[in-house]
Amino acid sequence: MGILNQLTPELEEVDVIVVGGMANIILGGTAGCIVASRLSDADRDLSVLVIESGQNNYNVPTIIHPILFMGNLAPTSTATLFYQAGKEEKVGNRQLVVPAGGILGGGSSINFMMYSRAQRSDFDSWNMPGWSADEMIPYLKKLETYHGPGSKDTHGEDGPVQISGGTYRAITSENNFIEAAAKIGWPEIEDFQNLDSINGTQRAARFISPDGKRQDSAHAYLHPRLQDGKHPNLNVLVESQVIRVIIDDNRNAIGVEYRPNPKFQNDTSVRSIRARKMVIISSGTMGTPSILERSGIGSPEILNRVGIPVISDLPGVGNNYQDHHLLAYPYRTSLAPEETADAIIRGTLSVEELVKTKDPRAGWNAQDVTCKIRPTDAEVAELGPEFQTAWERDFKAKPDKPLALMALVSGFSGDPSSVPVGQYTSLTAFTVYPYSRGHVHITGISVDDPVDFKTGFFTDAHDIDIKKHIWIYKKQREILRRMDMYRGEVATAHPQFAPDSNAACTELSNNPLANVGLIEYNAEDNAVIEKWLRKNIGTTWHSLGTCKMAPIEAGGVVNENLSVYRVNRLKLVDLSIPPCNVAANTANTAFAIGEKAADIFIRELGLSDRDTRQECGNREGRQ
Repeated sequence: MGILNQLTPELEEVDVIVVGGMANIILGGTAGCIVASRLSDADRDLSVLVIESGQNNYNVPTIIHPILFMGNLAPTSTATLFYQAGKEEKVGNRQLVVPAGGILGGGSSINFMMYSRAQRSDFDSWNMPGWSADEMIPYLKKLETYHGPGSKDTHGEDGPVQISGGTYRAITSENNFIEAAAKIGWPEIEDFQNLDSINGTQRAARFISPDGKRQDSAHAYLHPRLQDGKHPNLNVLVESQVIRVIIDDNRNAIGVEYRPNPKFQNDTSVRSIRARKMVIISSGTMGTPSILERSGIGSPEILNRVGIPVISDLPGVGNNYQDHHLLAYPYRTSLAPEETADAIIRGTLSVEELVKTKDPRAGWNAQDVTCKIRPTDAEVAELGPEFQTAWERDFKAKPDKPLALMALVSGFSGDPSSVPVGQYTSLTAFTVYPYSRGHVHITGISVDDPVDFKTGFFTDAHDIDIKKHIWIYKKQREILRRMDMYRGEVATAHPQFAPDSNAACTELSNNPLANVGLIEYNAEDNAVIEKWLRKNIGTTWHSLGTCKMAPIEAGGVVNENLSVYRVNRLKLVDLSIPPCNVAANTANTAFAIGEKAADIFIRELGLSDRDTRQECGNREGRQ
């Protein structure tokens, strides 16, 4: 049967339900597609049903062609959901908006496709049996066919996900950036994704195949199995929102309540599906807490407020929200039109024509260089005693931990109508390991009720998070000023320094800067940067942590086997489970979590021995 938008009678009871989507999904579909696919391989008699709130993504042009990812940023996108936080004082009383995946494949279908792995210290910091870096490397390798430089000790060569440079690179700006970064002490590193490398630049690898197609988890895992005629046990129900998990009197998860998504269907009556063996929630950092709370799992204070009986008292549900804090800084350049994506961003170059003519830029995400960096001891001291205390406690003894990541974007990062026609480049900079925390909770029993969402950006004690960004603003600017193509900052998209300040923005005509020295910032300049950050900081789409894997007394929601505490047969698998952050774009971590979770569930369902016996039988039959 494959992909359905209405459930047939024979699927009203299945062995395993994978909840891959609902009204509030962030990257939920990424791991869920992987788990469902691996379970369907392990036993062809095991019936597996994926439920997704969004539509089918199969061969949708805006999904599979990388350069079209920009359309996912539009408020009218049907593949993206946008969640608005309440007003937050520390970010200028703004209501920040976090985009999220709203289509099969979740965030992996709409993200920027950057291949970026967590560091060794990141997995080790989770401090959970089975989840250390050494134990996760097999899953990082299992998911990928890696076409970049590096060692086979850490990279895979026969996984379902193709990792490559795609079909196009903006070589001039790429080389310019790498050469300029080396001048201030950050050399080019061949393989930045080996879990240990730090303090340098790398030519970006991407979740893009060598022939230029996006590598989302639905196309890499689900669709091949749905079409090969060998997996009749695997089905996907799209356009359907899960309301809650059905839990019996013995605290067993026995199914889910759902409704057709009113965004796509007219009949939205509530229905139910039974699960004989397991319910797996994979609805992401925003969606998973909402499903749990509507199911009676969470803080009694939250549940009592909306009139939901408490089944499992887990105060950690919905707390520990984290995201990387990001700003993008645009610059004018001397580049030629074909060396940036500005014409594509403006709409003066037809993307449809690029796809039709197989222009190599159709397989490009316009981000060609990445870096992971950390400050020197002298720079740490300049950021003040509180920052130094935090640094010595959390960073100094872990030299693989960066303070920030940057990526060079070939084009203007804001509204193109706000600047003259030209060729721009932008530097996206985001800080990692935030000390700030937010939350996401339900405000009522209905899927339609808004969530109580707070990002928590810049709310940490002693303003450590904002001091990170002050440092990274200064460092990224020093790189750009040393690039041959540099022709000055786009002043309206940078801090508004006084005209007589040494830090005032520059506008050049024909030539790059010569004899470039370091900009000296005074206390007034630092205050200007801080004010700018509070008014402009935004999301990196890297939300995680709201149902963390930890002991209950530490705010945990699941154990190391991803079992929800005090409820049987209920599992979580998505980016809500990391207890601590990662110094990376989060897609790769979501893929690895999916692969690891699949092994756990296969073992617990008793399928690993069966799979081994079947393979032995197959080999004997071939002999």
